[in-house]
Amino acid sequence: MKKSAGVLIIGVLFILFGVWQNLSQSSVSSTEMRQGSAEVEVALPEETGPQVGKLAPPFTLETAEGTKYKVGGKQDKPIFLNFWASWCTPCQAEAPDLVKLYAKYKDKLELLSVNVTNDDTKEKAKEFVNQYGMVNPVLWDEKGEAFKLYNGIAFPTNILIDKNGVIRELFIGLRPPKDLEKAIDKLID
Repeated sequence: MKKSAGVLIIGVLFILFGVWQNLSQSSVSSTEMRQGSAEVEVALPEETGPQVGKLAPPFTLETAEGTKYKVGGKQDKPIFLNFWASWCTPCQAEAPDLVKLYAKYKDKLELLSVNVTNDDTKEKAKEFVNQYGMVNPVLWDEKGEAFKLYNGIAFPTNILIDKNGVIRELFIGLRPPKDLEKAIDKLID
């Protein structure tokens, strides 16, 4: 009993140390004012990685129609990045909510649905898109490389990226639509 309690305490300490290390490494420098100008310049993180506060790992994927979308770096609008598969039950439950979010925010936010096609098929994914009436851009991650860049472990995975390309929110698994909407509102304000 004493041995297992000691192992548990050591495990908790390792976890706490890892969380502390991530927080201290991912902090963003404070805002600086340019001398003689009212323009504000925000210091961006230098590291790229699938963590809140880091630059979003860059990738470019295509839609079925051949339109290319680039994620990473500065953008005109923030990005809601959704990784999904057609067989995923939580993705099926989430799809109607994403359709509503896209209708509401399409002028202020780029909602990109990335089908992780190496874990799915294009045929089933296209059926899914038609079944749920998805009209936002649907991208094909045929080799699963974009999902790997974001350390994807579960579907759905939703990531909110600001205009500067910095990850602001990371949601793994199904979330209530009100939680997603609250995070989006915070991002676009």
